[in-house]
Parts: sequence; C-alpha cells; structure tokens
Amino acid sequence: MPTLSKIRFIYLAALFIAAFCTFPAAALQTATQTQLAKVYEDNTSIPVSDYLVSEKYDGIRAIWTGSELLTRQGNPISAPDWFTAPLPDVWLDGELWTKRQNFEDLSSIVRTQIPEEERWREVQYMVFDMPDAQLPFEERYKNYSNLITQINTEHIKAVKQQRFHSNHELSKHLQAMVENGAEGLMLHLATAHHQSGRSDALLKLKPYFDDEAKVIAHLPGKGKYTDMLGALRVRNQQGIEFSIGTGFTDAERANPPPVGSIITYKYHGYTNNGVPRFASFLRIRKGVEGE
Repeated sequence: MPTLSKIRFIYLAALFIAAFCTFPAAALQTATQTQLAKVYEDNTSIPVSDYLVSEKYDGIRAIWTGSELLTRQGNPISAPDWFTAPLPDVWLDGELWTKRQNFEDLSSIVRTQIPEEERWREVQYMVFDMPDAQLPFEERYKNYSNLITQINTEHIKAVKQQRFHSNHELSKHLQAMVENGAEGLMLHLATAHHQSGRSDALLKLKPYFDDEAKVIAHLPGKGKYTDMLGALRVRNQQGIEFSIGTGFTDAERANPPPVGSIITYKYHGYTNNGVPRFASFLRIRKGVEGE
C-alpha cells in the first residue's frame, strides 16, 4: 500500500504534468529554444570574416510561430490583425522596431493589451532569422530575405547582413552606425546552425559612452547591501539628476565616493527625458575636490 509521502509525490507530479501539457506549445518552444547573444570580445577565437553582421535594433524581440507573435519569454504580443495577417506559416525571429533611439515609445505601443491601431502603423517587424536546425545561418539569411521580398509588405522588413574582413573594418562600421544613432551590431556565425541559448554563433557588439557627474547623495542599500551603499544620486554636466546602482565592488559600497566628489560612469545612450540609460559606475575622478 502506498505511503503518504508517495501519494503526495504522485499528486504533485500529476499537477506538474497537467500544467506542462496545458502550457501553449508555441510559447514553450519560444521560451526554451530562442537563440541568445553573447557579448562580442576582441579576442574571440573565430575570425570576424566568418560572421555576417547587421545592425542591432533597439526594439522588442518578437518570434512569429507561424500563427502568433510572442515575446522571447513566450508571452503573447497584442498586435493588430492587419499587422500579422501577411506573415506566413513558418517560424521567424526578429525585432519590433520604430526608429533609432525610440525604445520607450515603442514599448508603450507594443505592451498595450488592446492594440492602438494608428500607433501600430509606426511599428516594423525587422526579421533577422528564419530558424531551421538543418541550415547554416548564411542559408537562412537567403531564405528569409527571399521570403520577405515575396511578402512585399511595408511593415515587414528583412534585416540586411554583410561581411567584414578585419576588426578594424568592423570597428569603423560600428563607429559610423553609432554616430547615426544605432545601438550597436549583431554578429551571426555564417556556418552556425540554429541553437538555443548563448554561444559564439550569435554575438552582440555595443559601444558604451562615458561621462562625469557630481555625487549629490548616497542612497541606502537593501538585502545583502544593508548598511552599505545602494546607489549614488548624481548630477551630470547637463544638469540631469539620476541614480547609479551598479558597477560597484563591495569595498566601494562600504566606502563609497563622498558627496561632492566627481565620478566617471558609463552608459548606453539616453532616454526620451535625457537620462543616461543603463548607467554604471566606473571610477572616482582623482584629485578633484567637491564643491
């Protein structure tokens, strides 16, 4: 006769299986099989010339399963019917995007449960892959480019890929793109087959900018950082006040840059309100007295 513990185990296992089986198959595949990018390093063992390079769009990742549009985590995206109607019965991967340096507006459009038809007219679906485990990316690029050409719809675009033969060429291209407002670059290994998770098959290359700001307050930490620094409140040279809560060692949290000191921070562009995005502490500027 089964023991009480065995009965509990069987009951919990049944609940798990039931939940697993009722989870939408497309959402499950999206959540578990999405290809993710590693950060590009100059010392990567694979030559730059082995990659196909495209712009990194500052958008929202969107996977078309052949019947519905989902986020990377497998959550449904409430796009208007006219937006998804031209999409074919194949798996596509891409970004929902409006224009450079416009992520906040895009997010407010895409994350609305009831789609605002006119605002969605601003959105484009930038397709950068047509996943197929049997084909290398170079072939998948040709396939999705041909497919998007056949669809011939204004709001569905094929992301252009190109090759570079040296890190110097790649750096020059990155600089030119960033100067024109791009977020960075994506590098797809041309010979790689589609695979889930992070690997050298897909790399992201983003620059960061640095600037200086005056420390105007210490914000207390929580949890593991109780009685230590949680974040610096700073004012940059443009007069914008914001908080920096990352980039510190434990020693720096215990003995933070004093109020009035000047620090250097790194960031990736600006929000619509002029606040540095993803600001992270780099160092205290030596030899500068606070006001």
